[in-house]
Amino acid sequence: MARRLIPTLNRVLIEKVIPPSKTTAGILLPESSTKLNSGKVVAVGPGAKDKAGNLIPVAVKEGDTVLLPEYGGTEVKLGDKEFHLYRDEDILGTLHD
Repeated sequence: MARRLIPTLNRVLIEKVIPPSKTTAGILLPESSTKLNSGKVVAVGPGAKDKAGNLIPVAVKEGDTVLLPEYGGTEVKLGDKEFHLYRDEDILGTLHD
């Protein structure tokens, strides 16, 4: 059973990126080096309206890699995958290569 969640307002659905705990050569990495809290944007709501009724679009788009706060968001399970819903203003920034 496949479901698709479309966030409302200025909410963003994110799948957290789990960094590897060891290198391809098999060397175990310390937990502190894998601490970056990031995720991939899966779905984006249309945005929120301001007091004048104008639509304020969400700052990120599907496919972006974003930096997340340590705490916050709402956990959502769809099938066997775990996602998190954040408000647009809670996202700390986007990560680029």
